[in-house]
Amino acid sequence: MPDYRAQFLSRIDDRTAVIGVVGLGYVGLPLAVEFAEAGFRVVGYDVSQRTVDRLTAGESHVLDVAGATVARLIADGRFTVSTDPAGLAAADAVSIAVPTPLVKTRDPDMSYVDRATNTIADHCGAGTLVVLESTTYPGTTRELVQPKFERRGLTVGVDVFLAFSPERVDPGNPHYRTKNTPKVVGGITPACLEVATALYAQCIDTVVPVSSPEAAELVKLLENTFRSVNIGLVNEMAIVCDRLGVNVWEVIDAAATKPFGFMKFTPGPGIGGHCIPLDPHYLAWKMRTLNYRTRFIDVASEINSQMPDFVVEKVAQALNDARQSVNGSHILVLGVAYKKDIDDIRESPALDVVRLLEGRGAHVAYHDPFIVRFEEEDGHDHASVALTPAVLAGADAVVIVTDHSSIDYQMVVDHARVVVDTRNATARVTHPTARIVSLSAS
Repeated sequence: MPDYRAQFLSRIDDRTAVIGVVGLGYVGLPLAVEFAEAGFRVVGYDVSQRTVDRLTAGESHVLDVAGATVARLIADGRFTVSTDPAGLAAADAVSIAVPTPLVKTRDPDMSYVDRATNTIADHCGAGTLVVLESTTYPGTTRELVQPKFERRGLTVGVDVFLAFSPERVDPGNPHYRTKNTPKVVGGITPACLEVATALYAQCIDTVVPVSSPEAAELVKLLENTFRSVNIGLVNEMAIVCDRLGVNVWEVIDAAATKPFGFMKFTPGPGIGGHCIPLDPHYLAWKMRTLNYRTRFIDVASEINSQMPDFVVEKVAQALNDARQSVNGSHILVLGVAYKKDIDDIRESPALDVVRLLEGRGAHVAYHDPFIVRFEEEDGHDHASVALTPAVLAGADAVVIVTDHSSIDYQMVVDHARVVVDTRNATARVTHPTARIVSLSAS
C-alpha cells in the first residue's frame, strides 16, 4: 500500500508538489502567489472567466497583489489559471478559498464550499491534501468535506488528508500580508495536521498547529466576534457620550493611555467587509442548533447595525440647525468602501447611509478614490464625483463615512458648510469654516 504521507512530504521538500487554489479572490490569489514565490507550481481555478482573463493578461484584481507579480509568475509558468477544473487533477494539495455568505435569515450559505469540494473530489485522487480556508461554522470540515471523500472510498489520514486553516487576510494592511500573518492549521487526523503544517511552513513565516479542525474553525470566529463585540461596545459608548454631552474621542484617547487592561477601539458609522459583520453569525447559527443563544453576539450585531441610522439622524439634526430638511437637500458622502484605503464595498455601512438618506428624499452624491462606481440593490447606479471646492460648497452637508488617507480634509472643512464626521478625520484640521458635527458632543 502506498505511503501517501511520506510521498507528499517528499514532494514538498523538493518543491515538485503542485498546489491547487480554488477561488482566486482576495484570499485565494495572495495565497497562490505565496506558493508560487516559494518555488511551487500553482494551478488556480475560478468560475469567473473575467477573473481568469485578467490574471492571464498579467492584471491583478486584488489591491494587495501587484499586477507585475502576477504577470511574472504567469510568464515563468509557475502560476496557471483556468475556469476548467480538470487542471486540479495534477495538484498534490488544494486550498479552498471560496465565499461563505449568509442568506437573509443569517444562516450560512455553504453552496460554494459544497460545489468546490465536489469538484476537488471529482478530479483529485488518493494522496491529495485538501485544506478549507473559507470562514465557516465549527464542524464544517468534518461534517461537510470529509464525507465527500469517504464516499469515494478514501480513508482520511491515509489516502487523503483534510485540514482547516482560516484565512486571516486584512485588505490594505501595509504591515501584515499573507506571508507574515501566522497561519492556524487543524487537521482531521495527526497525519493530516502534519502534512498541512509542512506545506504552509514552506511559504508562511509562522504556522500555528491546533488539535482539530473545529478548533481552527472556531479561532477565526473568536477573532472577529471579539472585534464585533468591542466595536459594538464603543459604538454604544459614542451614543452614551452624545447623550451626556461628552466627546467620545477624548474619552477613548484618555482611556488608551492606560498601559494594561484596555485595548483601543474606535466608533464609526457601522461595520463592513466580509468578516466582522458575518463571521459571528456562523457561530451564533451553530449554537442555535445546540439550543444556546449567543447573547453578546446578538447585542453587538444590533448596536452595530443601528449605527447608519444614528449617522443619518446626525445629518438630519445638522441640517435642521441650519433650518433645512433632509428632503430635497444635497448630501455629499465621502468614502463608500467599508474601511479606509481599500476598494471593497462589501457590507459597507456607507451603502446603508446612502440608502437611508435617499429614503428621506435627499439627493446623494459620493466621492471615493478607490470606488469609481457602485450599484445599489434596487439597481440605482452611483458614480464617484470629483472632490473640488465647488462640489464641497455646493453640498448642504458632507458626511465622512470612510476616512481615506488621500482625502484633503483641510480642503473639506475650508469649503463645506456642514461636515458630519463619523471617523474623527477632521480632528487635526485648523480653523475650519464648516460646522463640524461628530458622532458625539464635540
